Amino acid sequence: MIDNSITLILILSFLIWGSPFIARFLRMPIPPVEIILGAIFASLGFIEYNEYFNLIAQVGFLYLLFLAGMEVDLKQITKSPKEVIQKSILFLLLMTVFSISSGMIFGLHTIVIISMPLISIGLLASLSKVYGKDQPWIRLALIAGVLGEIGSIIALTIFNATISTGFGFALFVKLGYLVLFIFAVYIIYRFLHLLFWWFPELKKTLMPKLDTSDQDIRLAMALFFILIAVMLSLELKLALGAFIAGVAISAFFHHEKALEEKMSSLGFGFLVPLFFIHVGASFDLKALMLEGVVSGALMITILMIASRIFASFVLRGISGSRDALLIALSLSMPLTLLVAVATIGYESKLLDLLTYYQLILASIFEILIAMTVIKVLQTRKRLPDKIENP
Repeated sequence: MIDNSITLILILSFLIWGSPFIARFLRMPIPPVEIILGAIFASLGFIEYNEYFNLIAQVGFLYLLFLAGMEVDLKQITKSPKEVIQKSILFLLLMTVFSISSGMIFGLHTIVIISMPLISIGLLASLSKVYGKDQPWIRLALIAGVLGEIGSIIALTIFNATISTGFGFALFVKLGYLVLFIFAVYIIYRFLHLLFWWFPELKKTLMPKLDTSDQDIRLAMALFFILIAVMLSLELKLALGAFIAGVAISAFFHHEKALEEKMSSLGFGFLVPLFFIHVGASFDLKALMLEGVVSGALMITILMIASRIFASFVLRGISGSRDALLIALSLSMPLTLLVAVATIGYESKLLDLLTYYQLILASIFEILIAMTVIKVLQTRKRLPDKIENP
């Protein structure tokens, strides 16, 4: 009899390798296809619970946020016109108001309402790889997304701390750790910025151009795991540490263009697909037959996407209606944070199984809808260009 671990390795190998071909055949983005395949193969019994698979999927999730952080150009954000920053903040505020208001109007669960305004730019890294990070709408989405992601992770940290410790002294201690960590990161950033300004050759020492030992990758991975270890010791969300590690690499070693390509190839070629497959495998397809799961998930999906589209009207003056719509759609996929909220709520018995499945399914629907519409809009844009420049 073949060991289950061997079967799992073979199935995952096939899915990682074959999902791009299936996505191309179905004309769908790769991440939704990987999630769907994970759900199908899990329902067929080929993917079962495995602690090593769970662990590496968690690493894939953190690595996705690390890559998202590497997409962030702090200089571009800090030097952005005040109008861009102000309208990005206004977009986030309006989106939050629309999300919470619509959730209350339709009588959704409190935890669902809390999760609706969450922003995650993990999948924006995937879009950036496909369409190019020089696209105006991707640059603007990154500015609004970074602000939203930081706020969302802080909110999720507070939510998790409240659930685990309750309202009391322990909660304020954990929040104090979070504030001190953010302050320490800022101080270290200013110190390193000054250090590299006085000693620019230090960058070349840390990441030499003529390097036969892959020192650049070693430094990036060391920083990735160091910040995760710091977050573990402070009992804070690991996602924040992974994201900041990516931002740090982008901020201080942006001159190493090859590094980003190396790290991206490792992530999107191996670790990130495993995370998406794991997300699909965690969803029981039999739950689709439960009354209210699909309809509830569709309602959550529509309300979340609609709230971002309505809020994006404030961005039209920056780059046009089409780009504003693309920004809204690209920030409508907080997959990782929705799954985290659903898991925390269910494990703490604040969410029933029905609502848990609704949130998980909504996170998948959002990717399917948003990425498909983005692909259609981008395809339509390229067609006129080809007609004008045959």
